[in-house]
Amino acid sequence: MAQNFREQGGAATMDPSPLRRWVTSRMLNKLLDPERERKLLEEAEQERERSGAGHSGAGHVVDYFHQLDDPYSLLAAQCIGPLLAHYDIYMRWHLVPGPSGANLPEPELLSLLARKDAAAVAPFYRLACPPLVEPDGALLQRAQRIFAATPESGRVEAAEGLCSAVLTGNTALLDDLARRHGEASAADAEALLRAGAARRKELHHYAGAMFYYGGVWYWGVDRLYHLEQRLQALQTQRRPLAGCLYPRPPLRSGPHRDNGSLTLEFYASLRSPYTALIFDTVVDWAKAVGVRLDLRPVLPMVMRGVAASRDKGVYIFNDAGREARALGVPLGPFYDPIGEPVRRCYSLLPVADAAGKRAELMSSFLRAAFVEGRNTGRKSVLRLVAERAGLSWREASAQLGKPGWEETLEANRQAMYAFNCWGVPGFRLLDADGSTLATAWGQDRLWFIAEVLQRTLAAHNQPVASADLPPPFPHSR
Repeated sequence: MAQNFREQGGAATMDPSPLRRWVTSRMLNKLLDPERERKLLEEAEQERERSGAGHSGAGHVVDYFHQLDDPYSLLAAQCIGPLLAHYDIYMRWHLVPGPSGANLPEPELLSLLARKDAAAVAPFYRLACPPLVEPDGALLQRAQRIFAATPESGRVEAAEGLCSAVLTGNTALLDDLARRHGEASAADAEALLRAGAARRKELHHYAGAMFYYGGVWYWGVDRLYHLEQRLQALQTQRRPLAGCLYPRPPLRSGPHRDNGSLTLEFYASLRSPYTALIFDTVVDWAKAVGVRLDLRPVLPMVMRGVAASRDKGVYIFNDAGREARALGVPLGPFYDPIGEPVRRCYSLLPVADAAGKRAELMSSFLRAAFVEGRNTGRKSVLRLVAERAGLSWREASAQLGKPGWEETLEANRQAMYAFNCWGVPGFRLLDADGSTLATAWGQDRLWFIAEVLQRTLAAHNQPVASADLPPPFPHSR
């Protein structure tokens, strides 16, 4: 069914026809369906057992796509040795270039964000990430030649070392790795890159630091807990394990609580599945820890000209569904609100702001579109959205469709771009003076904002009694 979705188009137009909106919604709903995932995993295991293929006992072959100028590949490479030591798996290596075209909408921002983000989260996964610099093209090409010459037995060590050398500009480390592993010709390195890119495309992906096992993609260290849980369910551990080697860090809500002096800017859009699955959690968490929440809506990326490929759209919805299930929050059924429904809801912001109900309005719309599968293009559904948010429909209907909200959303977009973020959900934590304490992009980075908050509050010694703490994360909306 994912293939049918790719054929019909994964990146929605700004204002699709009613038929296209309906068809797109049906296809995306199939990606969010937990029964589809269950069947996919079951069929993959049956196929593995039938084929008997693989390099270790039961034939658990994991494909890994390594990008030598990618900070996330630097972190992922450090995980492979421990994974091989603890699980009965064989790692099949693929050298790949970075994403391009519609899969790389903001290359300069991505490069800056990836270097900063990888360095920030590495310690929480017990990984190393030295200060990183913009990769040099000549160093990258040489590193690719060295990797092409490296025998399979040396690739675990070389993958991390070559990434580190490229991302830190360490020519001495490259020289050392060349002495140990050799250096292939440029033609051989290019052939290896082409083969890796072709295999990745064949499997419908576009990025580096990607693990692929039995029909499912896992991005970097952030999604390894999904892969580990799957491998553990298949009893592939070489030795007993208490949990995962690389679990998602928990979202902390204590022991310290703010008094409203700190501000969390939350950048969100009404067509983002990642926003939908984390929105209520962010609002609840901000209240629980006492920070002031500054909710800053932006237009969805495709409504402001940021391209997205079909493969990227498929992966995002597959991944969002998986993340929602892991967090215990509902996602799906879905009815695509792209275009006019989003604009009409944003036109109600003045009414919502006057009533102090901005978060309630956005939450109600996201629930209608992403959890209840309602067609938000219908006026009756927008009335339900508004009234459920606590707004007067008489006032809301008088405002519906009027301009005047666009400038606010554009200002929010510019503020988001200023800290190297172009997608949602995005976060910026500010101190009492308005200075930035931390920034992050993605629903899987709220835990990092929480860590910075707790460390900041600890420095000011603002404890909270354990009885006042909210339920542990995850919790349902």
